Amino acid sequence: MRKRRPTIAPDLTPVIDIVFILLIFFMVSSVFKKEDVILALNLPNLEASAKETQEKSVTIELSKKEIAVDGKKKGFENLDELFSTYEKSIQILIYIDKEVEYERVMKLFEILQENELTSFSLVAKPH
Repeated sequence: MRKRRPTIAPDLTPVIDIVFILLIFFMVSSVFKKEDVILALNLPNLEASAKETQEKSVTIELSKKEIAVDGKKKGFENLDELFSTYEKSIQILIYIDKEVEYERVMKLFEILQENELTSFSLVAKPH
């Protein structure tokens, strides 16, 4: 009578453990993209779809009391100096809270115009 050889099967438990550990590692270490805005703004609703933004862009957020440029709070007195360093063709995305006074908006537009920054878009919350 012949002896039966025991079948050799690889143990998959360590392989499954390693796969799950790698999966957990990549889930924990991945960076989830947050919105670029820093101020809590109440944006007006808009029916139209938003255009794609260019690679080089500056984000300006304007609330009732504060203004932020690229996620950093600034004062209106510092904007002239900051905007003078930008290229004239740079795309500017402006987020304005719907409760902001018209005077603050016009002050921002005046500073942009003085620095010849004319390529800007007003951003609204998609409906």
